[in-house]
Parts: sequence; C-alpha cells; structure tokens
Amino acid sequence: MSNLNKKRILTGDRPTGPLHIGHYVGSVKNRVLLQNEYELFYLIADVQALTDNYDNPEKVASNIFQVAQDNIACGLDPEKSTIFIQSMIPEIAELTVFFMNLVSHNEVLRNPTVKTEIKEKNFGDSTPFGFVGYPVSQAADILFIGTDVVPVGVDQAPMLELTNVVARRFNSTYKTDLLKEIKPLFGVEKNLIGTDGDAKMSKSKGNTINLMDTDEEVIAKVKKMYTDPTRIHATDPGKVEGNPVFIYHDFLNPNLAEVNDLKERYLKGTVGDVEVKDKLSKAIIKFLEPIRERRAQFPLDKVKEIVLEGTKRTQAEARLRLDKIKEAMKIKYF
Repeated sequence: MSNLNKKRILTGDRPTGPLHIGHYVGSVKNRVLLQNEYELFYLIADVQALTDNYDNPEKVASNIFQVAQDNIACGLDPEKSTIFIQSMIPEIAELTVFFMNLVSHNEVLRNPTVKTEIKEKNFGDSTPFGFVGYPVSQAADILFIGTDVVPVGVDQAPMLELTNVVARRFNSTYKTDLLKEIKPLFGVEKNLIGTDGDAKMSKSKGNTINLMDTDEEVIAKVKKMYTDPTRIHATDPGKVEGNPVFIYHDFLNPNLAEVNDLKERYLKGTVGDVEVKDKLSKAIIKFLEPIRERRAQFPLDKVKEIVLEGTKRTQAEARLRLDKIKEAMKIKYF
C-alpha cells in the first residue's frame, strides 16, 4: 500500500463514543477526500483517550472498532488508508519518553489548547500528568511515521507548533535532519453546533446526532432541538440566523429551494417549528442512508480484520523508524 510518490498525512479520533454528524462535517468528510491525494494513516487514539478516561478503560475499549467502522462507513477506504490502534505501537510510547527531554514542563502548560482543555474538564490541581504530557505524546504520534501534513483546526494549531519545536530540537541536538517539520492543513474543521444550541456538538454533552442513529432516534433528537427562544407562536416572525435547526439545514439539506422557502416563511411567521423540524429529520435520514448501506458492508468482524492488518503494517514501519531515530541519538547498541 505504501506509495513513495505521495506525501503522508496523519489524522485520527479518540475512541470515546460513536462518531456524530459534527465529526463528519468537521473532519471525516475531508479525510475521505484527502485519502485520494495523500497516503493517509488513520490513528485510533486510545492512549490519548485514556488520559481523561483512565478510570473507565471499558469506555475506550468498547469504541475502538466503532470509530473505525464509522469512518469506513463514511467512505474511508481500507485499500487507500492505513487504520491502526495507537496503544499497539509501543514505539510511540518509547518516542514520547525521548521527546519529553526536549520540552520543558512550563512550555507544555503554556500551550493554550492544554490550558483550555484543563479548564473545560475542571481538573484543577488534580490534572493527570498524562494529560499534561499528551501534546508530547501527540508529537510522537505524528513524527513516528514520517508524516508530512496534518489536518488541523485553528484551535489545535498550538499542538502542531509544539510538534515542530520537538522536531527542530531533535535535529539540532542530534545533528540530523531525520525529523521533518509538519505542515498544517488548515480550514478543514467546521464545528457543527450541538442540538441544544451549544457552540460545539460533543459526545460528553449528549447533544449529538450520531452517524449510527436510527430513523426514530434522529426524529426524536430533532424534535427536541432548540430553535428561536423568543418565538412563542408559529405565527410569530422568527429568527433564522443563529437558529440551530436552520444551521443544520444549511449543512445537511441539499434541497436549497426547500431551505430557502422555509427560511422565508419562518421570517414571516407562516411556518411552524414542527414542519421545519420534520423536513430537517427527513434530510438527515436521507444523508445517513449511504453511510448505513456502507456500514452494512463492513460489519465489526470485518472492521477488526482491517484494523489488525493496518496495525501490523504500522508496527513494521514503526520499528524501522525507531531504529533510525536511535541511531541518530547514538543509543542503538546492537
């Protein structure tokens, strides 16, 4: 599968629950396109997921193959992409230890992404050391396989900057050019707001519509969606801008004429929330149909075989890569 003429790209997900349509809009759709241009490696980031789920490993383990299946159902092609499990590549852990010597504790704590996530998770003084160190682990994730490009949202850019700091310091310290600086691919993430109107759809907040949801689950979730809180009656003029239901229509309903008609009538107060939500449910169900069909072609047993094969391939490359890194460090003793 390796193609020396293509640059490598690394992307992945934390296996903490099934993927939702926010993931599709924000990253999955784009990675499906990128696999045609790059040699794509897809990482199931279970080690990273354990940094804030260490006391609930069953949650992580139960979603390993689910997130892989979700991606394949959306079009990630096992013939074009390599899917592997992070914890089954021990070279990443070893490389993380080496990289920790190249970054100071304060540098990691100053990372705005780390600071924001520590605050969001209310860790306080109980922040696990593994969580503080995960940007270094992430640098190892990226650099161990000879990655060229990483799709990244602007909010995650500091993580990639730290990876490049590590690469530069490694090369400078050990007088080598072995580690390449990584190019970010910005503009690929678009956050789809939660069904509750929250700024981001999030598994932990329960405000998602999952890629594996049934028709009944979609309908029930859409019925509960926030709309315009100032609109009391269906005959009242309503707001379209910032209205979660219409944001979803814009993302997921390809029938532009229908969407524009609903918006015009909503602004005039000649359509109720029931009709707007009913048409959104139908649009989402139609959007999910091809994903369901492809999911049926890749049951979990088949997905496990694909992940095992991808992990074995990655393990072989990782061993060769780590040997070169140790040679550069003058610590390959045999």
